[in-house]
Amino acid sequence: MKVLLVGTGGVGEAVVKIASQRDPNKKWLELMVLSDYNLERAQEVANKIGNPERFPVEQVNARNKDEIICLVKKHQVDLVFNACDPSFNETIFDAAFECGVNYLDMALTLSVPHPSDPYNKTHIKMGDYQFAKHGEWENKGITALVGMGMDPGAANIFAKFAEKHLFDEIEEVSIKDGGNLHAEGYDITFGFSIWTTIDECLNPPFVWEKGKGIYTKEPFSDPELFTFPGGIGEQELVNVEHEELVMLPRFIGKGCKKITFKYALGSDFITMLKNLRALNLDNKSSKVPGTDLSPRDVVAKVAPSPTEVADKLKGKVCVGTCVTGKKDGLARKVFIYQITDNDDIMEKIGCGAVVGQTGYNPVIALELLATGVWSGKGVLCPEQLDPDPFIKLMDEYDFYCGLMELDSEYKFVQDKKNLLSVI
Repeated sequence: MKVLLVGTGGVGEAVVKIASQRDPNKKWLELMVLSDYNLERAQEVANKIGNPERFPVEQVNARNKDEIICLVKKHQVDLVFNACDPSFNETIFDAAFECGVNYLDMALTLSVPHPSDPYNKTHIKMGDYQFAKHGEWENKGITALVGMGMDPGAANIFAKFAEKHLFDEIEEVSIKDGGNLHAEGYDITFGFSIWTTIDECLNPPFVWEKGKGIYTKEPFSDPELFTFPGGIGEQELVNVEHEELVMLPRFIGKGCKKITFKYALGSDFITMLKNLRALNLDNKSSKVPGTDLSPRDVVAKVAPSPTEVADKLKGKVCVGTCVTGKKDGLARKVFIYQITDNDDIMEKIGCGAVVGQTGYNPVIALELLATGVWSGKGVLCPEQLDPDPFIKLMDEYDFYCGLMELDSEYKFVQDKKNLLSVI
């Protein structure tokens, strides 16, 4: 497979390193073109790999569809891999469609809050733009696999795995994202795209309930305590806008009554985000006088970037899917999770825990698509595909995946360690 990677930021770099390590002999990845608006950044990533023929570098403006199309044709790629901020999704997605090639991203197109009642009603939801074009992609015989990161992505696959193997009936699905990362000398750090983090944390979060559908709530609402495995411990989780809430209700068990996404942001981080909003520094539409930058652009430029602090971080991140339901007539609650230790992943691929944890999943998906194990036409979510090959490859990639049995109070009962034992 020949791939055009658009974006060589933190996750893009992780993707390149993971793919090059996994397939050194071109068994399924023939070419990966590294493109970025910042040509020096793309070249920096390429230099770390040291194989310019297989990983050539190009400059591209991801908001310019014609430039993307030009690179697709120049390198005759089979798939466009979007590793940019989701604000670029529509352009990159449409460029792949016009070229008649497959597409992969890690986050859906952006939402637009309701203009008059944002904390109760939805307006334009994440992914609406892409899902509306499913028929066009299907008729053209090409695939757009969307939301294939860690969460969304692996978290969705965990839900599908639970439905397939662990439950007869699913009542509730709750995605939980936490960790204990910290960096000495920094009061606040971003483990992921600063722009994306501000968007998803300050937008009205989604909740889905049977009979009500998708509705919105206040940011940071419904706090709950949850004890994460791997020594991370108890953390407070709050509602945050996330793609799983518009993806999972479409394809996970009909008996499901509720789906949520909750994030352990921490009180200091939440206060920082509230202050950004109070000072209008989250604004992405206006321009700072005398510049072409929005207030949010300024924050993204001056705040410590994920790549800048990656080697200074200590601790772990954990993303998992908590599923409640019944098996053989008995109540059951499980937590399927992935833990990434920052020291470990820095040693393996030289990237931080959050971007590294994200990067493994689309590379695994890319291998499954390239080898024909996964197939389908149209705009697809990860949970529409067979979860078992993905879980097996997680093990081959040394990307640990665990399963915990929980009681009704979310307390630990048993850790079965590896999902492969279930298949």
